[in-house]
Amino acid sequence: MIDLAASRIVVTGGAGFLGRAVVATLRARGVPDDRIVVPRRRDFDLTVESDVARLYETARPDVVIHLAAEVGGIGANMAHPGRFFYANMAMGLHLVEYARRHRIRKFVHTGTVCAYPKHCPIPFREEDIWNGYPEETNAPYGVAKKAIFVMLDGYRREYGLASAVTVPVNLYGPGDNFDPSSSHVIPALIRKCEDARQADEEVVCWGTGAATREFLFVDDAAEGIVRATEVMDEPLPINLGGGVEITIRDLVAKIAAACDYRGRITWDTSKPDGQPRRGLDISRARSLLGWSPRQDFDAGLRATVEWWRAQGAG
Repeated sequence: MIDLAASRIVVTGGAGFLGRAVVATLRARGVPDDRIVVPRRRDFDLTVESDVARLYETARPDVVIHLAAEVGGIGANMAHPGRFFYANMAMGLHLVEYARRHRIRKFVHTGTVCAYPKHCPIPFREEDIWNGYPEETNAPYGVAKKAIFVMLDGYRREYGLASAVTVPVNLYGPGDNFDPSSSHVIPALIRKCEDARQADEEVVCWGTGAATREFLFVDDAAEGIVRATEVMDEPLPINLGGGVEITIRDLVAKIAAACDYRGRITWDTSKPDGQPRRGLDISRARSLLGWSPRQDFDAGLRATVEWWRAQGAG
């Protein structure tokens, strides 16, 4: 088990939604602030090899936790499939290669539930991750992130690079991204319901509402990632899920209630549903990490709505 408190740790994406929670979890483990390095995009463009090389030279990490990604909801994935593939592939490719060159102690990669096949049996088990092509609207992002699983396996076998891979389901919680052009489903729906409540308008949702999703509170995800950093040495994908599969229609009803929105909800069936179902088997995380989600979903939704209102949105 690696001693995190004695390690220099680079957290890519450490200033983002998940990254802030991971940094807070590392601090709670006793890692001093001066041993946590959070590269900012204005200083290091991780899609550029020379910037990644400079990051390793200046930070001299023992551990890299790679959270940085270019990602968004269905609309963003449909609008930028090329960029999402290139950016996520380039970041992973350069960061893993320079981890090898600098002989770091461990590389931790955060994958995505979008890597799973479109028609994967429910619940998703890690053994099924290669058994089909991902849902088309987010396949470029999912395939790019999944390719790094293979790279890490190859680097472990050829170069002895220790690594870990976590596969979180959709995250939510205070501090999430509420930008309409790039947000995921929960913050997007909270914003829609809050805006509609204030303007006394209807809420229009994409798709039929029949698709299912599973969600994980950001602090629970951070704990799972840090635990994998501590105990895993091989890139065996490990699901991190919230334990509750819910239809988008039921999710909208829960969010409307959390926002105290009582207006009309309509469905634009000309828009895609995305992957038909998502629900994760987390038995591997329980057995290998001793991890399970702790946050109640309804309470987590309320906390997220309250945070968004506190930003001046309410």
